[in-house]
Amino acid sequence: MDSFMLLHPVMQAFLGTLFTWGMTAFGASAVFFSKGTNDKLMDGMLAFAGGVMIAASFWSLLAPAIDMAEDSMVPGYIPAVTGFLLGGALLLLVDKMLPILNQDRFFTEIKDVKAKHRTALLVFSVTLHNIPEGLAIGVAFGALAAEFSNASLGGAVALAIGIGIQNFPEGMAVSMPLRREGMSKWKSFMYGQFSGMVEPIAAVIGAFAIILIDPLLPYALSLAAGAMIFVVAKEIIPGSQERGYVQISSICLMLGFAVMMALDVALG
Repeated sequence: MDSFMLLHPVMQAFLGTLFTWGMTAFGASAVFFSKGTNDKLMDGMLAFAGGVMIAASFWSLLAPAIDMAEDSMVPGYIPAVTGFLLGGALLLLVDKMLPILNQDRFFTEIKDVKAKHRTALLVFSVTLHNIPEGLAIGVAFGALAAEFSNASLGGAVALAIGIGIQNFPEGMAVSMPLRREGMSKWKSFMYGQFSGMVEPIAAVIGAFAIILIDPLLPYALSLAAGAMIFVVAKEIIPGSQERGYVQISSICLMLGFAVMMALDVALG
């Protein structure tokens, strides 16, 4: 720990988000322990992923965005509502553009066109959600170099640890639905861990550009929340019930929400 404290805050931010990325990969590795592709289990896991995403949208993204805005004397609802609706609009645009793109290049093992589309939206939205989280960690460590009065190494480390632990179910929330659609365990894992790969990059940017990034963070967090809710409403919930396991998927969605809510509140 002493050697970590001696590092430059930008390097501390990078190492902190290597941990969060590693926890995402750890969660994604759960796919290696799944047995077969039982339809009921896989629909339940897709719904569980939806519950995780709904909870993360509020406790990991919207609530911090509102708090940050109010700390800077801006009404909390302004960035929350603005970013949230922009996030939904962004995913609506992506939703319209995906059929134009060559999805076969990335999801060759998924034959069903509708499933391929849903998979692309899921991976994109969760990856997008990790960018502002990485920025937040970068800003927390970068504030030390900028000598902000309210900045502390302990607070920045606690933020990185908290986000890292939250990333465990998020990694699983990507890899398990991909496995459900017929992707191999290895590729499902790779896409799951990839969703967290953006955090170290975003953290370094946030630490270097804290003066510019800090005022935009509430909007970025809210935008990611809107994007995730759009995907859950349009693809995750309908997809988890399309085989008729409505009761199972509803229970699993609530379990996913409860697990992520407990983690966010306990580590908040």
